[in-house]
Amino acid sequence: MNAQTLKATLPRDLMASVVVLLVALPLCMGIAIASGMPPAKGVITGIVGGLVVGWLAGAPLQVSGPAAGLTVLVFELVQQYGAAMLGPILLLAGALQLLAGRLKLGCWFRVTAPAVVYGMLAGIGILIVLSQLHVMLDGQPEASGLDNIGAFPAALWAALPFSGGGNGLIAASLGLLTILCMWAWDRL
Repeated sequence: MNAQTLKATLPRDLMASVVVLLVALPLCMGIAIASGMPPAKGVITGIVGGLVVGWLAGAPLQVSGPAAGLTVLVFELVQQYGAAMLGPILLLAGALQLLAGRLKLGCWFRVTAPAVVYGMLAGIGILIVLSQLHVMLDGQPEASGLDNIGAFPAALWAALPFSGGGNGLIAASLGLLTILCMWAWDRL
C-alpha cells in the first residue's frame, strides 16, 4: 500500500474502527462476564478488536467484533484450564487460522451447501426468538430451545392479568409496540 492510498483510506478506516469499538464495547463486556472473566477483559478485547484489528483489516467486509456464539467456548476454556491459559490457547487458535489461510484451506468451506448454512442460521434465529419470547412476557428463558417451547404456555398464562401474574402483559405490549415501530420504520 503506497502513501497516497494510505492517506486516502486511513481517515475512513479509523472512523469505522472507532464506530466498531463503541458499538461492540458493551457486548464485549457482557461476553466477558458470561464467560466467567472480569468486565475489564472485555474492554481490552473491544479495544483490540475495534481499533487495532479494524485498522489492520485486509478486506472491507471483514468482521472483527465480538461473537456472542463463542461465549460458551470461552466459558468452557476458562472453567477447564483457567484464565491464565486463555491467552496461550487463543494465540494457538490464531496461529492455526493463519496457517489455514496460508495453506488456502478456506476453499474447502465452499463444499458446504448454502442450504446447510441457511438452515443453521435459521435454527439459531428460531432459538433466539424462542428465548426472547419469554423475556417479552417478563419471564426467564429456559436453558434450551425445547425447554423454551415446553415452558411457553405456562409463561403466556402467567403473563395474563387474571392469573395473578406480574407485568407480563405490559411487557408483551411494549415488545409488540417495539416490533410494530421497527416494521413501520422499515416501511415508511
